[in-house]
Amino acid sequence: MNSAATATIPTATIPSVTTQGETSIGVEVIFQLLSQELQQSTKASAQNCQDVARRITSEVYRICSESKRIQASGAVENSAMTLAKHRLQQCLRYYQLGSNRGRVELHSTLSAIIYRYINPPQRQLSYQGRLTIIEDFLQGFYLEALNAFRRENQLGPTYRPQTLLELAEYMAFTERYGKRRIPLPGRQQQLIILRAQTFSQQQPPETNVDIEQAAEGSSNEADGSWEEPAVQQLRSAMATQAAPEPEEDTLRSVVVTELMDYLEQRQQSDCADYFSLRLQDLSTQEIEAVLGLTPRQRDYLQQRFKYHLIRFALLHRWELVHEWLEASLHTNLGLTPQQWQVYTAQLDEKQLALLELKQQGQPDDKIAKTLGMSTAQLQKRWFKILEQAWEIRNSLVSGSGASTHE
Repeated sequence: MNSAATATIPTATIPSVTTQGETSIGVEVIFQLLSQELQQSTKASAQNCQDVARRITSEVYRICSESKRIQASGAVENSAMTLAKHRLQQCLRYYQLGSNRGRVELHSTLSAIIYRYINPPQRQLSYQGRLTIIEDFLQGFYLEALNAFRRENQLGPTYRPQTLLELAEYMAFTERYGKRRIPLPGRQQQLIILRAQTFSQQQPPETNVDIEQAAEGSSNEADGSWEEPAVQQLRSAMATQAAPEPEEDTLRSVVVTELMDYLEQRQQSDCADYFSLRLQDLSTQEIEAVLGLTPRQRDYLQQRFKYHLIRFALLHRWELVHEWLEASLHTNLGLTPQQWQVYTAQLDEKQLALLELKQQGQPDDKIAKTLGMSTAQLQKRWFKILEQAWEIRNSLVSGSGASTHE
């Protein structure tokens, strides 16, 4: 047998766990299990595997010792073994992903959790702007997690992960650290959300800048406002004559931000998380892994998100969405002349009148009065009108139901 596999761990360095006079499962047993599994599943050195196994074992026994629930359960031994195996699988998962994919996975997981909580006061952020602030926040959070890792494992202040196994151990710890539940009055909240909220509130408000002064410089050399970082940044951008953001990208950012706000206002936080992961082009399997869902749960969430997406696109902010899709009323809802003819032939008399009044730019309250209906009835009819146009456009894109004139 490999001598490394039979190495012992100083049990004095790990708190003992007992309950009702029963001795917990031996520290040595869990340490040996972890050490052997790490050596079989990784290419790390025996010493590296033992160091990681020792830290995991120490954490497991500390948790079991401090947990009143585990102590009162009468099954401390089983809890310790279950927890140790769970910690091992988390570590091996990041190890198998590798350095680059592991970092991306961790970053995506934490970003999805905090996305809707990054909202600096008095600032209207685009989707890209919010991602930039998330990036800044997470860089500081990773350092905080490293310091917590050092402290909880009694490592020196200069310790840094050097091997892939140590990096995987640190990334698994960082994910758990961010998801820790912090007790608050009447509720619990994840630690990373509390940190994100504090970070967001500490962001400086937008600075009002005199555009002419920024472009041409201050006429008063003693004017200290010219040294403001925001002014310098704006002047630098203007001096380089950077190309403006394409209108399509700008509209997309607005649509994304407003859809996120729409979901948050309706307390659909899980739909917002799902949407943020979809924006990152993650696969179905990756989304299920990040959100901890079964395929059936993910499918249910996807259908619920689709419901809210359609409500947003055809009712709540239909003008914005259709402008982005280049399917506004001015362009006959994006339909070709032949499609428009077929489409209008499907509408009844009141729907045609409603469509005409909408094209004239009449406000909803006036349209409702003219047509003798309530605002709710008007919105229901308008939703149906847009839905029919949406179906015709989609049939053209998908190729189903193609026009006979093609």
